[in-house]
Amino acid sequence: AVEVHVRITSPPFKNPCFYGIDTPDRRDLIASYKTIEEMCEEINADSLAFLSPEGLISSIGGHNKDDYKGGLCLSCFDNDYPTQVDFGGEEKDGCSC
Repeated sequence: AVEVHVRITSPPFKNPCFYGIDTPDRRDLIASYKTIEEMCEEINADSLAFLSPEGLISSIGGHNKDDYKGGLCLSCFDNDYPTQVDFGGEEKDGCSC
């Protein structure tokens, strides 16, 4: 290939998910600590783009359009957890890891 352009069909996965996906540590998530340009370099791509959170909500039919964030949990993308999260015995709203 002369060029490689990568498109990801979700927003960048940046934060631990405590509701079903086993990703307890932000260090395991490349989008949490690298820019788009750095990720391109890491994967040898000419360009990289992600679906926006609004695009994700819209693409699945705008589930519960009147609800906050379309009724979806997007905490792994935006660090806005719907419940308190226990980080090693210490409860916090959201994640500051």
